[in-house]
Amino acid sequence: MYGWIWRMLPGNLVARGFTALVLAGLVAAVLWYVVFPWIEPRVSLDLTTVGR
Repeated sequence: MYGWIWRMLPGNLVARGFTALVLAGLVAAVLWYVVFPWIEPRVSLDLTTVGR
């Protein structure tokens, strides 16, 4: 899959690297600001139990 994405990116090695970096940043931003806040109320990640 990553090979297919790399081949589909336009330009030479530097342009492909920059484009791949920008795309990875966009994916991270969408996950951070959209997906994670949407899913956080549905998943109890903050509930911890410490027993004796």
